Order: sequence, then C-alpha cells, then structure tokens
Amino acid sequence: MSGTQLTWFKSSYSGTAGDNCVEVAVTEHTIHVRDSKDVMRQPFTVSRNGWSQFVAFLGDD
Repeated sequence: MSGTQLTWFKSSYSGTAGDNCVEVAVTEHTIHVRDSKDVMRQPFTVSRNGWSQFVAFLGDD
C-alpha cells in the first residue's frame, strides 16, 4: 500500500504483557493483518469480504 499510512489496531484478545499480539488495519477494500512484534514483515492482506467470512467462521461453534 504505497503512499498511504495505515492505522493499526491491536486485537482486544491480545494480552497486556505484549506477547501474542495481532494488529489489523482497515482500508476501503482490504484488511491488513500483522504480528505486532514483527512490524517490518509484510502484513497479510485479505479482501473485506474474505475477512467477514473468516470472522463469521471463528464465531461458529
């Protein structure tokens, strides 16, 4: 995403000790996911529809 600064949000499930943290950044068409301990690594990017399906799958028991 060249030229645009992403705003990252930490998962509410992340611990307060700073370990095992997942961060997401939302844009008009995509969701970016990264490990907060390795911010230099290229984030995983998925479409908004794909993210919605993933989150719905996680909510299924």
